[in-house]
Amino acid sequence: MGSGILGLAFAVANTGIVGFCLLLLLVSGVAAFSIHLLLNLCDQTGINSYEDLGEKALRKPGKILVGLTILIQNIGAMASYLFILKSELPATIHSFLSPDSAGNAWYEDGRTLLILMTVCVVLPLSLLPKIGFLSYTSSLSFIFMLYLVVVVITKKWAIPCPLPQNITFGNNLFQVRPAISSCGTFLPTCLHAGPPISNSSVSECIPKAFVITSKSAYAIPTMVFSFLCHTAVLPIYCELDRPTKKRMQRVANTGLSLSCLIYLVSALFGYLTFYSHVNSQLLSSYDTYIPQDPMVMIVRLTVQCTVLFTVPLIHFPARKALTTLLFEGRSFSWVIHILTTVSILSVVLLMAIFIPDIRTVFGIIGSTMSTFLLFVFPGIFYLRISNQPLRSPESIGAVILLVFGLVVATLNLCLIIVSWVKSS
Repeated sequence: MGSGILGLAFAVANTGIVGFCLLLLLVSGVAAFSIHLLLNLCDQTGINSYEDLGEKALRKPGKILVGLTILIQNIGAMASYLFILKSELPATIHSFLSPDSAGNAWYEDGRTLLILMTVCVVLPLSLLPKIGFLSYTSSLSFIFMLYLVVVVITKKWAIPCPLPQNITFGNNLFQVRPAISSCGTFLPTCLHAGPPISNSSVSECIPKAFVITSKSAYAIPTMVFSFLCHTAVLPIYCELDRPTKKRMQRVANTGLSLSCLIYLVSALFGYLTFYSHVNSQLLSSYDTYIPQDPMVMIVRLTVQCTVLFTVPLIHFPARKALTTLLFEGRSFSWVIHILTTVSILSVVLLMAIFIPDIRTVFGIIGSTMSTFLLFVFPGIFYLRISNQPLRSPESIGAVILLVFGLVVATLNLCLIIVSWVKSS
């Protein structure tokens, strides 16, 4: 779980409670089924590598295609996460300081903090030889997500509905304006930007079962991003004690179920707090109505720690893909291990520092490639490798998975093109 959880309340506002629950169950179920297909193929062939499954299904071009897809997708994801840290961490630190602080200290410079976090946290964790060592940071991140859920539930009763049109911040009264995510927690400055939000009416405080708007189409891509874990499934499978398909399927089902539960609770209570006024980034909604709230400030910090701990977890499959493409067949070497780790992190760090908006650059690549890794590749591989007849339930499911993935990839591509046209 990462920053994708912050966009799900916005998805509820644009699909409705029932619509969101159905879509969430659909995407999580499809994700579990695609993992089931991958594990079935591993059990049938004895192959425990996503790249090798690509070679088995589509020969050498398949292996290269899968390796490049994993590498580009994960590099883009890591760069996006580091970009979030560069943008938001200084504002988070500033929110804990005195309002009279000058704001010129080194710990309020995004690039300096990003380099420091990468060298001191991300690099040591990424150099670990086995992905199983990251279970400790993953457990800590899971606790942070639980705290996020507790805060979202608690704040449901701290913000009235209808929403107030004016708020008091310190000794000053401000008119509520739309929160601007790039402003971070420098709220008093942001409150004076953009047109005012009209005061909510009582009718807006009634939850809606189904909603269809122009933004409803963004719900599925957000959920797909939130459930993408397939590149790490097979490396974890290899490191299990007594690895069997049944045990790994239980691991995957448990992880997806816990994620689905946390996503559902946080998204529903976030929506039931702000209703149609919820922002695409949930925490910025709280900044608007309860600025400088200690619990929300701590949540912002813990979410960024979760993002930080997610980077090494994403780095592991990227390094494995690069090693497979360049050094196939060689035994483990610390020299190659360190060189590939440092090379990937250097590229990611430079991208996060110097590209103005990394999310725009990698939006079209990441959203389409994540869909291929989650849906399209498992469906194609199963149809090509499995000895099951085409009319068997799992083969029919693989066909449905393939078609669903292509539809979602096309939808993602169209949404990004439309957003680019609008922004230009």
